[in-house]
Amino acid sequence: MNICLRRREFIAGLGGAAAWPLAARAQQRAMPVIGYLSNRTADSDASMLVSVRRGLADIGYAEGRVIIETHFADGHYDRLPPQLTDLTQRKVGLIVLTGGFQQSEELVQQVRASPIPIVFGVGDDPVRMGLVASINRPGGNATGIYSLTNELWGKYLSLLHDLVPKAVTIAALVEPRDVRRTTVLRDLRGAAAALAQKLLVLEATTAEEIDAQFARFDHEPADAMLVNGTPFLHTRAGQIVALAARHRIPAIYIRREFAEAGGLMSYGFNTAEVYRQLGRYAGRILSGEKPADLPIIQATKFELVINLKAAKAINFEIPPLIRALAGEVIE
Repeated sequence: MNICLRRREFIAGLGGAAAWPLAARAQQRAMPVIGYLSNRTADSDASMLVSVRRGLADIGYAEGRVIIETHFADGHYDRLPPQLTDLTQRKVGLIVLTGGFQQSEELVQQVRASPIPIVFGVGDDPVRMGLVASINRPGGNATGIYSLTNELWGKYLSLLHDLVPKAVTIAALVEPRDVRRTTVLRDLRGAAAALAQKLLVLEATTAEEIDAQFARFDHEPADAMLVNGTPFLHTRAGQIVALAARHRIPAIYIRREFAEAGGLMSYGFNTAEVYRQLGRYAGRILSGEKPADLPIIQATKFELVINLKAAKAINFEIPPLIRALAGEVIE
């Protein structure tokens, strides 16, 4: 009798063990799925994804409690709308979307009409862009964070003036397909004129064009340089900082990732904190809160980062004032 009982218990144990993988798979299928869609690349967004995961963990969605599917347009703005359509049709639980809005009115309309909650990160006023109805009450199925780095052109040229006080000609690397191009160049020219400087505009939309624009320095020299932080230029950070070093030109970048890649100096929002906040908002929505009730957050923490190794490579002395202003120094 005892033997039979033990045999039945053993068989039941086998049944439980055999059923366990199926139960685990069912549990995994039940986990919420977040679609992470970026106009940049897997390499450029690696640290940002770490921050998103930290934000999710803050709300209780640590690794193993949520699935993140990553999708990258690799700097090709026209890939974003179909990728967003695909995520929507597959009915993921939520979409985190960064980059490319300024180049695609179609993408803006998709966000406004999305049946799936979207948490976005943008570099312009989302109300002015038409993404949401208002800052405090977004009103639709999307919310997120914006950082007005693109309204700080005067600040960037002022920092460059402190970095290179005798600079006469400032080069500005921008994207011609950026719909803000006219406004950006107008503001940059106004800021340069106020400092009695000349602006040399460099425009590129491919890696080859970036090379060609830097080659202009051989016959159109510049004393310092500003590099815009559009998603495409961000994906070419390594190429750009290498060319700046080769031409021995002091440059300021809008995103800290350029300084981390070897650029001389950056001034911009705290990337880690912004993307962690995107993760927190994603977690709150997965927990039942509505995007319409989550106010748009404006990034207010900006940081000046200096790369002393980059300065040494071009034999450039960082002025004491700039060093005193730096929030971080990369040795």
